[in-house]
Formats: sequence, C-alpha cells, structure tokens
Amino acid sequence: MKKVLFSAIAVIGLVFSGMAQGLQRDMQFWRPYDQRGLNIFETGKEDTVAYEGMRVRIGGHFAQQWQNLSHSNTATPNVNANGVNLNELIDIGAGTNLATANLNIDVALADGLRMNLITYLSSRHHPEAWVKGGYIQVDKLGFLNLGETDWFDKYLTVRIGHMEINYGDAHFRRSDNGNAFYNPFVENYIMDAFTTEVGGEVFFQSNGWLAMAAVTGGEIQGGVTNPANRSPNFIGKFGYDKYVLEDLRVRLTGSIYTTKSSQRNTLWGGDRAGSRYYMVMENTLATTAAQFTSGRFNPNQTNNITTWVINPFVKFHGLEFFGNFEQSKGAARGEANDRTWTQIGTDLLYRFGTHEKFYVAGRYNKVEGTLFGSGLDVSIDRVQIGGGWFITKNLLAKLEYVNQNYNGFAANDIRNGGKFNGLMIEAVVGF
Repeated sequence: MKKVLFSAIAVIGLVFSGMAQGLQRDMQFWRPYDQRGLNIFETGKEDTVAYEGMRVRIGGHFAQQWQNLSHSNTATPNVNANGVNLNELIDIGAGTNLATANLNIDVALADGLRMNLITYLSSRHHPEAWVKGGYIQVDKLGFLNLGETDWFDKYLTVRIGHMEINYGDAHFRRSDNGNAFYNPFVENYIMDAFTTEVGGEVFFQSNGWLAMAAVTGGEIQGGVTNPANRSPNFIGKFGYDKYVLEDLRVRLTGSIYTTKSSQRNTLWGGDRAGSRYYMVMENTLATTAAQFTSGRFNPNQTNNITTWVINPFVKFHGLEFFGNFEQSKGAARGEANDRTWTQIGTDLLYRFGTHEKFYVAGRYNKVEGTLFGSGLDVSIDRVQIGGGWFITKNLLAKLEYVNQNYNGFAANDIRNGGKFNGLMIEAVVGF
C-alpha cells in the first residue's frame, strides 16, 4: 500500500505540474478521458488538434465503489481434509471496495504520431503499480518524408504495441480498472471480452465505412518457449458508423477473433484488474486479490478458438441502444471436443438534462454453453438497472441495482442454485 500511496502522490504532483504548464490540452486523434469520450469507439481521422511539437499529456482515472450485495446457493457440502466446506459462501455485507487508479500518459512524438501508456496504480488483483500496456498510433506519414501521403493520412490508422485488442465494440464501453467513465453501469459483461496482446493493426475508415485487420501473438504476455503450443492470432472487424440524420447515429460492426492454439489464451480472462462485484459467489477461503473475477465467467477455451460478435449501436437524441451478440467456440488444452458459448447483452439508456449530464439505464446479459469438465449445459443471467450523474465533465456518480442467477450447475458445484443481488454506488474521476 505504501507503493500505491507514493505513486498516487507522485501522479497528483505530476498532474498539477502539467496543468500549470498547459499540458492538459487535447491530443491529435485521441479519445478524451472525461465525458467527451462517451460513445467514441475507434479514434477518427478528423484532424482537429494542431501539432505544436513534441508534448506529453498526463491524465488519470480514479474509481471508488460502495457495495451492498447478498448471495446464496444450494450446493451440497464439499468438505476438505481440514474440515472446511468449500461450497459454503463467504459472509459479505455493506462496505467500500478498494479504490482503483490509472495513470494515463500520451505523448505527441510527431505530427500524426502518438504514444500511449497506461499504468494501473491500484487494482483489485495487484497491490503494486504495474503497466497495463502501451502502443504507438500512426495517423499521418509526414514524419517519414515520403512525399505525398494523403492516401494514408485520410483513411488509415496503424497501431503497434502491447495493447488492448480491437475485438468487438464492448471493450470501448467497459470499465478498465480506474477508468469507469465510458461504462454506464458499474460492472462489465459476464463474459468480459478483453485482453492485451503484442501485435499490430491496420484500420481503414471512409464516409462511415470501417474495416480493421490485426495480427497478434495471441497471449497476454509474449514468450518463446513451448513453440508447438503457440500460434498467431488474427482479428478482423467490418462495419458502418454514421449520423444518417442530424440526430440519428447508426453503427453496426462485426468482429472475429481466431487462433489455432496458445500457451495461455486470455480473451475471456485478460482483465487482471478485477470485477466490481467483490466476493460474490466465493467460498470462505477466498481473498479479494486471488478471487478477483467474482461474478464473471471464463469458458476456459485455449485451443482452436474462433469467436465472433455483432455490435449494433443506435443513438437518437438522448436515447441509446447498444447490443452484444456473441459466440465463442474452442477447447481447453487436451480437451477432445470444442465447446460453444453464446452471450447476449442489451443496453438501453436515456440521457437527459443540459449536455446530457443525467442518464437512466437498463441491461440484460445472459451467457450459456457447455461447462468444461462436467459437460453440463449451464447458463448465467443478469439484470442491471441504474443511472448516473455527470456532476462535471470530469466527475461521474453511478447507482445500480443488480440481480444475477446461475442455472443448471451440478449439485456439488458452488454455483448450484447460485444468485446474488443488491445495490452498488460508484464515483469516478477522469481527466
């Protein structure tokens, strides 16, 4: 905790120093870290910020939750050699969760050339500061002195690094440790498609049409051992995003992610920061840091993974709809047959007030498929209802009621008859 405290103090000092020097201005081809970043997916090609030489921008995100959830199950006792019932749920009640924080560093290296680095200063899974990832983004080629480069500058964007992969659109709306500004709810989807991988992507956009192709190492960390278990990962996206009328925006994208094999694929387990629902459906031996994915589900697929998702997004005045219709097929290492999992997520929001500073929202989320090991067909469903208030463009308060149910799990599984529900309150700062 001392490291976290010292890091936070250092960041605060850097931020105030940067603000004093005017370093908090916007960057080229960049998504703002405050309310202005809502409903921005990939950064566009509109060049609205002049390049004035190399510049460093330091920002941050901070999130804090108050939780009042209760959980229950009907699993049969599973007593270990020490007399502990591993299917007994830990006693939880109302209280505050760990405050989480991100340090955001963006560097304008040249006209149309930007570097991004995000560091988690405090997270549920790690008590120490550690780097989420970083990348170089290229939107112009003038710095290479190649002559006429309009063919690239107008239509193409390239990213290279150890970065958040661009599979689907839900990752643009999820909570990312301290950054919960873009998520209208407190927690992400049950199957949280998010990971960082080493690789590169080429993104095309013109008159609303968009397409992306990427190749990565297929794992959250690089590696050279066990080469027989490692294969490249291929990601593709195609879609359309445009205001078809003055107040009507329509976006529809389809994405695919596929890899033959990996030593440790983390498409469904790449968030090392942790979920917002602390300790739900965990047993009495669980700890906050070790069991950091409470309330989520990982289908445990490592080999022959092919997953696709369709994401519609519609915004008409203050009314918004976002959908996530997904299928993941693959097997664990050594498993004879592939298993299929599907996920449905539907978000409906209404934003109102001056500059849409208030919103109400509802979400339905369900996953179902064949469970690793037992072969049982199970499902998990969740309803989230809540709202939020942008007190300023940099400060957001959320309130949410959640109800989640586990269906079809074996009698000796801790999730048998499982459910949790209750209230969540979250405060978020972003700049």
